[in-house]
Amino acid sequence: MPSLSEYFERTRYKAKYEFGSRVFGYWNKIPFIGSVGSDSVISDLEGPRLTITLDLPIKFDNRIYNVIIVKHKDIKRLKNYDTEEKHDKNIDSKTSSEESILDSNKRKRKSR
Repeated sequence: MPSLSEYFERTRYKAKYEFGSRVFGYWNKIPFIGSVGSDSVISDLEGPRLTITLDLPIKFDNRIYNVIIVKHKDIKRLKNYDTEEKHDKNIDSKTSSEESILDSNKRKRKSR
């Protein structure tokens, strides 16, 4: 007979989002960006749900919300565009494009 830990490992809900994952979505047709607080199942009738801590508060029906509860279908994971490698590449590309503009302006002045 399997132990209780094996039973719960097989049957329990496995979260799709980790604590602190950045997400984007719509809640009552209002766009939001926030961080996942929890990804859990309270009841089998309702299904899995996420608690989202919002970056900016939402005012809806004369109430201000800092934390909302949404379904998985209402959100998308935000991709991390601010990595150091991309940041360094953007700085290098800006610098090189600025240098090429300066070089072309110098050539135009010399030809006059």
